[in-house]
Amino acid sequence: MKTLKELSDELKRNNIRLTHQRLKVLEYLSNSKTHPTVEEIYSALKKEVPSLSKTTIYNTLNYLSELNLIKALTIDENEAHFDADTHTHGHFKCSACGKIYDFDINIDSFDTEHLNNFEINEKIVYFKGICPRCLSNINIE
Repeated sequence: MKTLKELSDELKRNNIRLTHQRLKVLEYLSNSKTHPTVEEIYSALKKEVPSLSKTTIYNTLNYLSELNLIKALTIDENEAHFDADTHTHGHFKCSACGKIYDFDINIDSFDTEHLNNFEINEKIVYFKGICPRCLSNINIE
């Protein structure tokens, strides 16, 4: 978990104008391992930051994403999830419960020989299936 001071220092290092709302969004995202959506962030912060709007959250997330301080995950076409963990890793989404899990992966080990004349700007790995918890619930029934 990152403190407000650590997050504030990180924003200052990146010459990002500090606002209470930006700090609260980044704090929530940094301390959440659930890959929340805009709606989830808004619901979690609305009482604590009454002046917060969904537009502010969208703008903040887009801005932080452009600065590579967070990652936007679009595993499903209908909604984006956000991740403050920017190190290279993969994601697994359970099709039963909807939870998104992180997993370590050596993304550079993938053979990209057939892309020699291409410029690769981003490497993303997503898996979809059923998580162990949901599988055990299916096997019990």
